[in-house]
Amino acid sequence: MAPSERTLEQIRRLVSFDTVSRNSNLALIEHVRDYLADLGVESALVGDESGEKANLYATIGPPGVPGIALSGHTDVVPVDDQDWDSDPFEVVERDGRLFGRGTADMKSFIAATLAALPSLVERDLETPIHLAFSFDEEIGCKGVRHLLGWLAERPVRPRGVIVGEPTGMEVVRAHKGKVSFRCHVHGRESHSGLAHLGVNAVEAAAEAVAFLKRLARRYRDDGPFDEELTPPYTTVHTGVIRGGTQVNIVPRHCSFDFEFRHLPADDPDRIFEALTRHLDESLLPEMRAVDPDARFEFEPLSRIPGLAADESSEIVQLALALTGRNRTGKVSFGTEGGLFERDGMPAVVCGPGHIAQAHKPNEFIALTQIAECERFLARLFDRCAR
Repeated sequence: MAPSERTLEQIRRLVSFDTVSRNSNLALIEHVRDYLADLGVESALVGDESGEKANLYATIGPPGVPGIALSGHTDVVPVDDQDWDSDPFEVVERDGRLFGRGTADMKSFIAATLAALPSLVERDLETPIHLAFSFDEEIGCKGVRHLLGWLAERPVRPRGVIVGEPTGMEVVRAHKGKVSFRCHVHGRESHSGLAHLGVNAVEAAAEAVAFLKRLARRYRDDGPFDEELTPPYTTVHTGVIRGGTQVNIVPRHCSFDFEFRHLPADDPDRIFEALTRHLDESLLPEMRAVDPDARFEFEPLSRIPGLAADESSEIVQLALALTGRNRTGKVSFGTEGGLFERDGMPAVVCGPGHIAQAHKPNEFIALTQIAECERFLARLFDRCAR
């Protein structure tokens, strides 16, 4: 079964907005706001401090009743230095697939939702449908936090949330959490011929990164393990390192970015404490013997809680019924679902496309996945009607 032309048109429109996280998403959000207004649906825009980005929240159905929220992020990852066969912001259909940035992650879910609204607004709903479209998910789920703060002051919040990240329309009830930091290493500059008078920030950073690698191996080998996740253990990863000016100068500064993608039940603060304890006991004494001001400073970059929904929860059982599946799964990537759950709104992840096709050149989604999402939404709306 092929997806509707209405959904395909919305996908083409949404992908055409260059909403890479470094850019504003207002053009897309205003498109959605105006589309809803034409259908007689009011929406609220909840922005950031700059005024350049906004979340959108709207309710279709009775206003004073907790309903089911359909959640999606409007930003996408960059296309810089990626070798695309076509314009990333223009949808190309080929071999039963739609190619374009955001087709899989995750504008197709938003598009299918928008395309279904003209018929939904004509129905007599007993349970309302809420729309929660966010910004800056790809850089630490920053935008939805503004929306959650706004929702905390509202008299009615969703009683359940379906996050439409790409899961192949499988029902995902749990995922890993993520915590990331930037470490700034402060040493002392000197001529490399007098290296004993300096504190080499690059070498200190390298020793810290090596300790993180030992932690990564420990989790890989000793667990704890959750065999429903791939990989089934907490991962520790260093992704960026910067430092030094030229080889004959002992570098004064170095920084590196690292992350923990932890099992829902694992405590990322315990991993961080292991690192800082190692630095305090093994590295800093030698560094401060040369310069008392030598130090490691940590800048938090992101913190996304894991999702661990109860198999028997209303929202998980609803998603299973809508998909016709009889079991749930877990994924290793993070979503906004953990933040909704943390704030008392049970969440599940279920959406079209596959994460393996996201974040890379020639990102695509299969037309069959879009059609399956349309059927999922139609069943949801039938359940919400009187």
